[in-house]
Amino acid sequence: MKAAQSSLALVLLCLLRVQAELPVQPGFDPEKFAGTWHIVAAVSDCPVFLSMKDKMKSSTSIFSFLPDGNMAMKAIFPVADECKKVEMHLQQKGQVGHYITTGEEGKRDLRVIETDYEHYAIVSSAAESDKKSSTTLQLYMRGHDVSPQLLKKFKELYPTVGLTDDMLAIMPKSGEWQHGQQRDRT
Repeated sequence: MKAAQSSLALVLLCLLRVQAELPVQPGFDPEKFAGTWHIVAAVSDCPVFLSMKDKMKSSTSIFSFLPDGNMAMKAIFPVADECKKVEMHLQQKGQVGHYITTGEEGKRDLRVIETDYEHYAIVSSAAESDKKSSTTLQLYMRGHDVSPQLLKKFKELYPTVGLTDDMLAIMPKSGEWQHGQQRDRT
């Protein structure tokens, strides 16, 4: 169990990573972005992510924004017949839509690089710890379905930051959970 939690934490670190070259969504509006999103695809050069990508299922993230401009994120990841929750607080870094956090796990830099607020968002994150760094791009959807055109757009973006098709995971729907502990099997 502890090994699964450690692996989950490492995957989250890999998933929360940003590349400096990618811009933040112009005019980013936190109020419109806040709420529930589902990760339907991710691409990363993080070794932990790469070792688990074929077993991953869609996870859920809930974003909220504090009066000081900082962001809170709760993520729910399916692991076997349970879900694991991770909460993070990130500080706004300059432009709205750009957030960072530092801690024992290292530094994380997150940017909302593109969103229409109603259907999709592309989020870039960068992680740096123990002199190791990784880059991740995630495709978030308000629902679980992604159009072929949007997936094509996502696939055209990640080579610009040095990521390749073999680093891509398109995640199947994972189901919903009751009380954050077990999947709803009804």
